[in-house]
Amino acid sequence: MMIEAQKWWALVLFLTTAGLCYLLAPVLTPFLIALLLAYLGNPLISILCRHRLPRTLAVVLVFVMILAVVISLPLLLLPVIEMQLKMLATRWPDYVDWVQQVILPRLQSLVGTTVDVSVLKQAFSEHWQVLGGGFAEIVASVSRSGLALLAWLANLLLIPVVTFYLMRDWQRLIAAIETLLPRSSAPVIVLLAQQCDEVLATFLRGQMLVMLALAVIYSGGLWLAGIELALLIGMLAGLVSFVPYLGMITGLLMAGIAGYVQYHDLSHLLSVAAVFAVGQLVEGFVLTPWLVGERIGLHPVAVIFAVMAGGQLFGLTGVLLALPFAAVLAVLLRYVRQRYLDSDAYAAAE
Repeated sequence: MMIEAQKWWALVLFLTTAGLCYLLAPVLTPFLIALLLAYLGNPLISILCRHRLPRTLAVVLVFVMILAVVISLPLLLLPVIEMQLKMLATRWPDYVDWVQQVILPRLQSLVGTTVDVSVLKQAFSEHWQVLGGGFAEIVASVSRSGLALLAWLANLLLIPVVTFYLMRDWQRLIAAIETLLPRSSAPVIVLLAQQCDEVLATFLRGQMLVMLALAVIYSGGLWLAGIELALLIGMLAGLVSFVPYLGMITGLLMAGIAGYVQYHDLSHLLSVAAVFAVGQLVEGFVLTPWLVGERIGLHPVAVIFAVMAGGQLFGLTGVLLALPFAAVLAVLLRYVRQRYLDSDAYAAAE
């Protein structure tokens, strides 16, 4: 086990690393993205190497595949998303009318206050083109500053370069880190690292596939139900489905409002409810048991708390990293709990 001096050195190393990560956060972003891509691609590289393919060739094949996916998805989805945003912009006055005619009277009867949203409706009607051309505006805003554009391009070009070298030298880096571990504590640290790797792999690969599958199910189902904003709502519901029931609730509310404003009947609301009911059944009985399983071991309340705490502390980055961090923390807490149950302090309490 670690002696007292080693524990203090480990604490100093941890605090120093955390401080450097905080100070260098803007610089570390492309490296973190590259590390994530390399981590996701390494298992496939290992499979190819087990089939007697040279590692460099395996890295090149996986790298080209990841690059093709990363490039092709935005090219395919951005035009469709922009079209959906334009459709949302043209439908926005109808949503405002529905809120003003249905929702506000009920609120006014409860609180006794008159609310007028005609100004919002007029302003949005006059400027809906801004939403439809949002992607062009983003590009234009980036290009206004030459230095910002150069930094953005440099980070973008740095990601594939770092990803390639990380994938190529992954085993060598892991072996180098393992050689630096204190010999007395190395078996325990390696065991915990393996358990954390299993949990992270389960979350990153399994949960991402679940989110993608749900986005396809929701988008396809809403399209069959005749909802105009099917892709936009389905993708959003799939993306936020990593929080238990949030994807279903968000998508059901948005699709229900969109369907009622579009058709003004209840039959389409039943179709929308059926789409999300089927999605929940498929997720609960097929996708999650098959792709994720029970290995993460996080209670739904813990998942919600982790996401909210991550967002409060670090914003969007905290939301994205909350569940992987919480999953790793759960592994460490289970180990600490087991050590406590095996300790003399617990035996003395009995």
